[in-house]
Amino acid sequence: MRLTSAPIASEPAAAPGRAGLPWLAALNEAQRAAVETTDGPLLVLSGAGTGKTRVLTTRIAHILRLGLARPPEILAVTFTNKAAREMKDRVAGLVGPVAEGIAFMGTFHALAARILRVHAELVGLRPNFSILDTDDQLRLLKQLIEAEGLDLKRWPARYLAALIDGWKNRALPPAKVPKGDAGLFGEGKAIDLYRQYQERLSLLNACDFGDLLLHNLTIFQTHEDVLSTYQQRFRYILVDEYQDTNVCQYLWLRLLAQGHMNLCCVGDDDQSIYRWRGAEVDNILRFESDFPNARVIRLEQNYRSTPTILGAASGLIAANESRLGKTLWTERPDGDPLRVLGHWDAEEEARAITDEIESLQTRGHALDEMAILVRASFQMREIEDRLLMLGLPYRVVGGPRFYERAEIRDANAYLRLIHQPDDDLAFERIVNRPRRGIGDTTLSEIARYARAGRLSLTSAARQLVTTDDLAARARTAIAAFLGDLDRWRLAARTLRHTELAELVLDESGYTAMWMADKAAEAPGRLENLKELVRSMDGFETLEAYLEHIALVMEREEADPGPRVSLMTMHAAKGLEFETVFLAGWEEALFPSQRTLDESGQAGLEEERRLAYVGITRAKERAFISFAANRRVHGTWQAALPSRFISELPSDCVEIVTQPGLHTGGARFEETPRFESRAPGPGWQRMKAAAERGAWGHARGRPPEIEGHARLVGTSDPSAARFSIGERVFHKKFGYGRVVEVDGNKLGVDFEHSGVKRVIDTFLERH
Repeated sequence: MRLTSAPIASEPAAAPGRAGLPWLAALNEAQRAAVETTDGPLLVLSGAGTGKTRVLTTRIAHILRLGLARPPEILAVTFTNKAAREMKDRVAGLVGPVAEGIAFMGTFHALAARILRVHAELVGLRPNFSILDTDDQLRLLKQLIEAEGLDLKRWPARYLAALIDGWKNRALPPAKVPKGDAGLFGEGKAIDLYRQYQERLSLLNACDFGDLLLHNLTIFQTHEDVLSTYQQRFRYILVDEYQDTNVCQYLWLRLLAQGHMNLCCVGDDDQSIYRWRGAEVDNILRFESDFPNARVIRLEQNYRSTPTILGAASGLIAANESRLGKTLWTERPDGDPLRVLGHWDAEEEARAITDEIESLQTRGHALDEMAILVRASFQMREIEDRLLMLGLPYRVVGGPRFYERAEIRDANAYLRLIHQPDDDLAFERIVNRPRRGIGDTTLSEIARYARAGRLSLTSAARQLVTTDDLAARARTAIAAFLGDLDRWRLAARTLRHTELAELVLDESGYTAMWMADKAAEAPGRLENLKELVRSMDGFETLEAYLEHIALVMEREEADPGPRVSLMTMHAAKGLEFETVFLAGWEEALFPSQRTLDESGQAGLEEERRLAYVGITRAKERAFISFAANRRVHGTWQAALPSRFISELPSDCVEIVTQPGLHTGGARFEETPRFESRAPGPGWQRMKAAAERGAWGHARGRPPEIEGHARLVGTSDPSAARFSIGERVFHKKFGYGRVVEVDGNKLGVDFEHSGVKRVIDTFLERH
C-alpha cells in the first residue's frame, strides 16, 4: 500500500517572503512544506533521522508567529514527558516566553487527565480523583479475584491487569468487550471482574492510566456540548510518533480534530515496533481514508547515516507489504558497508564485539558513541561479562544490568543463603518470594529476636518455630522454608551447582511464579533465569560463581566518564550512535519465533521494522553478527542466520570470514516459516561465504533443528560414530574419553569436568 505525496515545490501565493520568516531558513524543501501547510489534515511521513522534531516545533512557532492561533488554541501531543519538555523548550527558543501559554502540550495521559478533572462528574468521579499506580491496581484486583474464590497462583492479578489494559487500549469498557473474551481469565469471569473493578474504582473516586483516555471518550461520545467545546477550542492539533498510537488514542484524536480539521500527524510506519503494548500501525496506514482531503508529505533527506547504512535499511524494509513507502537519501559521502560476521557461539560473538570496541577506542572513537543492540535481554549476559572482564565501562539503557535484575538477584539470594546460612540480606529477600504466607509482621518478630540474641535471621527463625511466639500459620510456613534450605544444602554436596540452581528454582516455586505471571515481561524474566543457570556452567563451584557475582556487584559506578551503551532494539528507538553492533541475528531469536507463532505475517513485518530501527541507529558503521550455535535451555542447538540478513542489498554488505569456522561440507537449505520473497543477493553471498569457510560449524555438521534448518547433501567424514575408549576433544570441556555411545549422543569422561553427555558433532578425535 502506498500513498502519493502531494507536490511540495509550489508555495501558497499569499505566503510572506522567506526573508521575513527567519525560522524557516534552516529547513529543507520538504520540511518547509510540512511547516507551511497549515490548512487541513496533514500526514508527515518522517523517516529515521530526517528531523521530525524540528518540523513539529517549527510548525508550532510558524502558527503562532503568523497569528493563525493563540497559544491556548494549540494541542500538541507526545508519548513521553521527555519529548514534551524538549518540544516546549524548542518552541520557546523560536517564539520566546509565549510558548508557556501552550497549556495543552504533553503526553496523551497528562492531557486527558486535565480534561477529565474538569468533567469528572460526567463519568461518576469527583475532580479530586486519584490515579492508581501499578501496585495499587494489582492490590485491588487481587481482592476481587480472591472474593470470587479463584486461586491467585492460577489466575494472577498481573494477567488480569494486562487484559484490562488491553481492552482499554482498544476503547472497550466492560459492556463492549466481546463475550468470547470472558474465557480469557478466571473460568469465564474475565468481563465480570473487569466490571467489578470499574465499579470499585468509582467507589474509591479513582481511575487507572487506561481510564484517563477511556473516560474522555465516554464523555465526548455522550455529551456533544463538551466535545464541541474542545473541538472549537483546538484550532491546531499536532501529534508526534503517530505510528505508536493505540485505538483509544486514535479515536480521541479523531473526535477532537473534527472541529477545524487542522490535524498534523508526524510518524514513520517503518518504525512502528510497539504492537505488543497496543500500538496499531493501521492508524497511520489509513490516514488518507480517514481524512479524504489529507496531504501527505514525506521527509526523506536523512541527516544521520551514511548512504550505505540507509541503503541497507531501505532494502531490508522494502520486503514489508504493509507500509506507505519512502526512499531515504543523504548528502553525506559513502561510508563503510555493513559488516556481517558469523561466530561459533554467543561467547565468541561477545569477544568479537568487545575486541572491535577496544580497537575503535584505541583509534580515538568515543565509547559514548558505541552501542550494542540485542533482540532479547537475556543476550546481554555474555556481553556484560566480557565488558566487565576487559574493564570497558558500560551502561544498560532502559533497564538494569543483567546481574542487577530483580529475578537474578532473587535467584542469587537463594544460592547465597544455601552457601552461607547466616546471610541475613539474602534471607530477607527471598523468605517470602514467592509468597509463603510469611508477612512483614512475622519477619519483624524474627528480626527483633535475632537482634536480642545476637543471632542470624536463620538461627532466630529455627528457635522461634519451636515456640508459640509466632502465629501457627507463620510457624508452619517458616518451618517448611527452613526444611527446604536444609534439603538443598544436603543436595549441594552431590549435585553440580548448575543442577542445584535448577532444583532450587523449581522446588521453591520461583520458576512457577513467573510461569503463572501473564505480564508482558514475564517470559523475558524466565529467559534471564535460564541464562543465569547457563552462565554458572563456566565456574567450577558454587563458591566460585558467588565470588564472581560479589565482585561484579561491587564495581564502582561513580565514574561519570564515557560508556558503551547496551540495550534492546526496542529501547534504542530515538537514539543514535556513531557505531552500532547488532548481535544475535539468528532465526527463532530474530525474528522471534514466539512473535511469529502468535502474530504470523503481521508479527514478521513488525520484527523487520525492528531490524530497520536497529540499523538506522548507526551514523557511520554497523556490525551485524550471529552465532552458529547457541545454548537453548541448556542444550546446544545449531542456528541459521536470520532471514533479515538475506534481505540486505548485497552492495551494502561485507561478509567477514572468521578463521577456523567451516561448514564441514554441509549445505544449508533455508526453510523460513513465512516466505515473503525469494532470497536476495545478500543470501547468495552468505551461502557462498559459508562454502568458503566464512561461518558454520567447526566440529562437523550441527544437530538438526526442526522447522529452522535442514542439512542436505552432506558428506562430512567427522559425522561417523565414535567408539567407546576413543580420545576426543570438546571446545568447552577439553580432552576426554568416550565411555558411552547412544546414537549421536555420547557419554564422555572429560579430564577436568567429569562425565558429560554431548552431541558427537561437537567433538574432534585426538
